[in-house]
Amino acid sequence: MGNVVEFTDDSFEAEVLQSPVPVLVDFWAPHCAPCRQMMPMIEELAADNGDEVKIGKVNVDDCRETARKYGIMSIPTLMIFSGGDEVGAPMQGLQPKARIQDTIDQAKG
Repeated sequence: MGNVVEFTDDSFEAEVLQSPVPVLVDFWAPHCAPCRQMMPMIEELAADNGDEVKIGKVNVDDCRETARKYGIMSIPTLMIFSGGDEVGAPMQGLQPKARIQDTIDQAKG
């Protein structure tokens, strides 16, 4: 996945909530066709944003605790966290890259 990190129930707090930079989290599952469609765009966003933003994925099949905590009812769902807090509203379903980048830019300040 290149610059895209795989978050787990065990690593979510340290990797996402305690991150010194904003974090884009892609809640997904391998059996989800729209999730697989978004994968190249998520990788592009990771490359485009470099070290300014951390980008990662949470497999909802493997990380049910984290998915339940954040009320993930459909996938893909994208959330951005900064300073441990959610930034903006969750983005559900396929999203245009520009919309995701705009939300990332807001989180960067």
